[in-house]
Amino acid sequence: MSVTGPAGFRAAGIAAGIKAAGARDVALVVNDGPRQAAAGVFTTNKVKAAPVLWSQQVLTERKLRAVVLNSGCANACTGPEGFQDTHATAEKVADVLGVGAIEIAVCSTGLIGERLPMDALLSGVDTAAKALDATDQAGLDAATAVLTTDSKAKQAFGKHDAGWSVGGFAKGAGMLAPNLATMLSVITTDAMIGGDDLDEALRAATRVTFDRLDVDGGTSTNDTVLVLASGASGVEPSKEDFTGLLTAVCTDLVRQLQDDAEGATKTIDITVRGAVSEADAVAIGRTIAEDNLVKTAMFGSDPNWGRIAMALGRVDAEIDVAKLEIATNGVTLYANGTKARDRSEADLSGRAIEIVVDLHLGEHAATILTTDLSHGYVEENSAYSS
Repeated sequence: MSVTGPAGFRAAGIAAGIKAAGARDVALVVNDGPRQAAAGVFTTNKVKAAPVLWSQQVLTERKLRAVVLNSGCANACTGPEGFQDTHATAEKVADVLGVGAIEIAVCSTGLIGERLPMDALLSGVDTAAKALDATDQAGLDAATAVLTTDSKAKQAFGKHDAGWSVGGFAKGAGMLAPNLATMLSVITTDAMIGGDDLDEALRAATRVTFDRLDVDGGTSTNDTVLVLASGASGVEPSKEDFTGLLTAVCTDLVRQLQDDAEGATKTIDITVRGAVSEADAVAIGRTIAEDNLVKTAMFGSDPNWGRIAMALGRVDAEIDVAKLEIATNGVTLYANGTKARDRSEADLSGRAIEIVVDLHLGEHAATILTTDLSHGYVEENSAYSS
């Protein structure tokens, strides 16, 4: 179950002709109410795509009736004309739904620098509106329509014992270092919750989920996570319960993004603990995750802890080499300033790899999710625009 799992939502995903191959490329998610609270977090990249700029504006009202998404074209770096295209898209959706354009968020993903084929997109909105449904298949169709280099749709759903639920989809396989901040996600809930509380919960959830995924250090121009609340369950959860279930759904989606990352042969969890601050733990974990020498060693199943030590040692964080420990897949290879065990004792032959760095300096910890740097990643990204 996906965005149509919670009550009060319909979705559709259709082929409008934006993608040359004829795959689904326009998605529509509609909130039928009785409430329309919404919140969003967006890329921190200074080069923001037109749909990000538009959606940031409309979300100041903390209200959305619908989200329209397209794949195959990012509508980024397209100047005032690109923003006009986004505005026209929102106006079209508003017209077919009988609402205001200020209630419509717009998301795009694909190649940067090209204008949207507006005739195809606007016609696709009409087609998508006619296909709207509240079934699981409709949710899957929408999740499929936003894919670019992804190999499969990514959906998640959770239901609370009190009768309210959270569901969502996400896309993204490369250019992934959200820094919430090409990754898109739409999440729905039928809980009764106001816009400000929804915004607070979303920021708490994304801080420890989407913002902890770092496939390649690339913060996209288009990254967007939206959450819409219909209130259709009639249940008002506590802030703690809502944030907990929202975080669980986001965690599920992020794990799927990690597993389906471009060219990935390894999924790598980097846990930094014993830090003097959470910021230090995140900075150290992210630097290790983005280091190409570490990533290529993991691709080769090589427990080369020296590359990990090199990477973390260049971070502007508090580190005491004499207290530092580095372990891979449960084997401590470095401790007390020197080699602890032979690296051959750490088996990295499987897909899942865990790197644990213990600073022994404080009580803070963070886990960053990443993948290896493979031949497949290089080949796919070297030919992306062609």
